[in-house]
Amino acid sequence: MTEPLFRADAYLREAEGRVVSASDDGIVLDRSIFYPTGGGQPGDGGVLEWDGGSTPITTASKGEGDDILLIPDTGATMPPVGATVLQSLDWQRRYAHMRVHTALHLLSVVIPLPVSGGSIGTEKGRLDFDMPDAPEDKQALQDSLNALIAADHEVTEDWISEAELDANPELVKTMSVQPPRGSGRVRLIRIGGTVEQVDLQPCGGTHVRRTAEIGPVRLGKVEKKGRRNRRVTVHLEG
Repeated sequence: MTEPLFRADAYLREAEGRVVSASDDGIVLDRSIFYPTGGGQPGDGGVLEWDGGSTPITTASKGEGDDILLIPDTGATMPPVGATVLQSLDWQRRYAHMRVHTALHLLSVVIPLPVSGGSIGTEKGRLDFDMPDAPEDKQALQDSLNALIAADHEVTEDWISEAELDANPELVKTMSVQPPRGSGRVRLIRIGGTVEQVDLQPCGGTHVRRTAEIGPVRLGKVEKKGRRNRRVTVHLEG
């Protein structure tokens, strides 16, 4: 089992770890700052360094059980099993994912419709909505989204049991992706305080601490993707 350090601190850029295994499938550490691809968010990249060597990590993915696989460049040197390595994150890439991911949570607030898909990048992200008709005023949606961002709401996490989630199915906004189960509890991301709550939904990804960190955004063209689905893209502006 790989301990997911990114879950406790998404701002952690470096940390030591011990090599559990290293094969053609990837490198498994006992603890990882690298987020594995999932929930529409790409895996992290960076570098591993150890006494006598280093290897660049192009991405991370989910392995067996709770293992996180770190995928090195083709032909890169593998660290010895049992070695202690220093993990260094490609922070610019990760932080962009955090900003975009949090912006998409807010997009689901200004467009309160079921989400049928989504994707996160370093400069933009998108959500697909169950939206038969195009929005009448895209500029108004963009203004509302930027107002929520500029309000500098706190972003925090909470945990509930799987039974509590079953009793509150409205918390799940995504139609195609369900929160991971099996551990007995589910992680929630809350935007705003418990009194003036803006959003609350299950999510295992990484987020900024406050919405103002997202910066101003722009809504791209609303694309029709089927009879009822429309794709809305959010672009970071700075």
